Amino acid sequence: MNIPSPCPNCVLRLRITRIHDDKWLTRQELADRYGLPVKTPAEWATKGTGPRFAKIGRHVRYRLSDVIDWERTRFNENERPSA
Repeated sequence: MNIPSPCPNCVLRLRITRIHDDKWLTRQELADRYGLPVKTPAEWATKGTGPRFAKIGRHVRYRLSDVIDWERTRFNENERPSA
């Protein structure tokens, strides 16, 4: 069965939709996701070690897709080679 690949414009539209529909998390929601104190993501932001964030006025928000990407990189960094 030959499945045609999507047109480039369709893929771009899907990416734009994904970004547009992305959920934004508060610092508290991010801390709750990991069961950590809210000060931990604040420390990550200060050190530059946590997920990407945006400052909207005086509020910090984390885009869920950025959090998931950060989790994936952390998971990949911690993988051990099988023996």
